[in-house]
Amino acid sequence: MNIRPFEPGDELAVCEIYNHYVTHTVVTFEERPLTPQQMRERIDAYRANHPWLVCVSDGSVVGYSYATWFHPRAAYRHSAEMTVYVRQGLERRGIGRRLYDPLIRQLQAQGCHALLAGISLPNEGSVGLHEAFGFTKVAHFAQVGHKLGGWVDVGYWQRLLP
Repeated sequence: MNIRPFEPGDELAVCEIYNHYVTHTVVTFEERPLTPQQMRERIDAYRANHPWLVCVSDGSVVGYSYATWFHPRAAYRHSAEMTVYVRQGLERRGIGRRLYDPLIRQLQAQGCHALLAGISLPNEGSVGLHEAFGFTKVAHFAQVGHKLGGWVDVGYWQRLLP
């Protein structure tokens, strides 16, 4: 597996990976699949300020991670919200861990101090990944989302960097 920055053309695989979560899970609260063009515009907007990494295995993108502003106001400029997505069927094979390590290092090098992650609950895999990287749960919002016929809780995990 190779971790590298996003390159033009990766949006096709990224879109395919993400749209599975859009249509079949409550991991994201987005409800309509994105087109590759919409995904590319989103990626380009995020990459203007934060890293977007992909994991390539046997020539195919099998996962990605990225960060974005936690909040747009200037005082939040040292905080970032981060996430990771792995191709369906390849979860729990270390792809998320391989993507997060360089992402966190790059965010630290950019001067980030607070890293945050919002997790739809329950989600043992994502909670375990974040806690393995030193994140701790700081908030729990009950039934703030409604998707696929049910109410969904969201928790927030945080890690402070030196």
